[in-house]
Formats: sequence, structure tokens, C-alpha cells
Amino acid sequence: MNKLLKFFLPVFLLAACGGTSATPDDEEDVPLPAPKEITVKVMSYNIHIGNPPSKPADYRDLEAVANVINIQKPDLVALQEVDVNTKRSGTTVDQAKELARLTGMHYFYTKAIDYQGGQFGDAVLSRLPILESKRYELPVTTQLGGETRSVAMVTVEKEGHKFLFASTHLDHLGPEDNRILQANELVKIVKNLPLPLIIAGDLNAQPTSTTMNILFQQLGSGCPAACPPTFPAVTPTRTIDYILLHPMNKFSVKNFRTITETYASDHLPLVAEIQLKK
Repeated sequence: MNKLLKFFLPVFLLAACGGTSATPDDEEDVPLPAPKEITVKVMSYNIHIGNPPSKPADYRDLEAVANVINIQKPDLVALQEVDVNTKRSGTTVDQAKELARLTGMHYFYTKAIDYQGGQFGDAVLSRLPILESKRYELPVTTQLGGETRSVAMVTVEKEGHKFLFASTHLDHLGPEDNRILQANELVKIVKNLPLPLIIAGDLNAQPTSTTMNILFQQLGSGCPAACPPTFPAVTPTRTIDYILLHPMNKFSVKNFRTITETYASDHLPLVAEIQLKK
């Protein structure tokens, strides 16, 4: 019996293995899982210092602004025309901090100018933890004067993708001199950034303007085609609010639209869903 077992055992094992022994070349390639698509939802919103245009100039409704944000549930929001401790909006009212509280988001605020005992500027709200934050100043020309402007920029990370997000608001005066100067300064800033950037805001410039031509040297438009009009909120006729990207090959825009919300501000909010690429 022992001799029979010694004879048949290799035969049984060979049959159980399909008759041949497997080698690495014979194994089927197992496909790797497709990389997960990481998408961030961003919003740009000039909040008109929380003053609904249908209300008196001294009326504030930050809850209405927060409601617009909460309905959309963005990961990141670029806010412009934000008052902090000013006489006109309340000397104890930090609008950036209050909107962060009302939306349950982190925030970073930067001053553009001192105003009425407080400050007027830009802010970022973020559902993602803010890893770093930085303020940049955008100048005005000596001849034209006007208000200096700021860039509120934060570093965030989503599922292994680290990138920058920023809010800004360019000069509003009729002549384009300040906006051109500010656009050139912004291009210099963007050239030296270590990470991909999404920047959004009220640029007070139409798509064919010299200002936008300068910015488009370094920043790609988030609009898949013609950018929609954003101002005024009721029957908008001018495209002056934007979501811009640098470099374009690090992003893919999945959706870009205005939100039809005419009460809370004199600008329509912009929302985009943007895929992040390695």
C-alpha cells in the first residue's frame, strides 16, 4: 500500500493543480483599481456686507447669506465685501467669524482697508481644516488712488490632494488703471506659488477687459464656455465674478453655474464642482 501511495500521490496533486504548475508568466494580470476621483465644491460670493439690496442701507441679514451657503454645502467659499467691527455693520460684529459660526466652517479673514473703526476685506470659509493662511496686498496707482485690496489665501487638503484656495476683490472704480496694476501683481504672486490654486472673487472686470487678459496669462477660467453674468443679482447683465485655476492641468471643471438668489446680496453666487488631479 505504501508503494501505491507513493506512486499515485504525485498524480493526484498534478490533476488537482490543472495538470501543470503555474508560473508568474501564466498568471492573469489583476487590474489595479481606478484612482478615486476627488472633487471639491467651491463658491464665490460678494455678500454686500450682509445688506440685502431691497432693504435700507443699515439693515444686515447674515442669516440669509449663511442660508445660501448652507443650501449649497460647498467645501470652500470665497467671500468679498466683509465687514469686521465697523460702525456701519456693528462695532462688535465680525462678519467673517459670524458666517463661519452660522455655516459650521473654518475661516480666514484679510483686511483690504481700515474702515469706520474696523476693517473691510475678504474672507475664506472652509469645511476642510485650514493648514496655513496668508494675506497678500494688491496696490493702487498713485494717480488714481482708491482702496488697496487683499487676497485671503489658505492651504487645505482633501483626501491626499493639497492645494490653495483664495478670495479677492479687485478695484471698483471706472478707470481700469488700478485693476490692471492689481492683476499684474496677482500674476506675480501666482507664478511663485508652490501648490495648485483655485482663486475666486469679484474682479470688477468683464471677460474681454485688459484686466482679465492679464490674469488669463497665468490663470485658467473655470467657465466651460462663456462665463455667466453675475451682477446685478436681479436680471444680471455683467460678468464680473469668477472662479479661476492655476495650473489648468491640475483641475477639471465638472460643473459651473450661478445660483439664482436675489435677496441676500446684489451679486449672484457662483458655484463650481472641480476635480483635483495628481
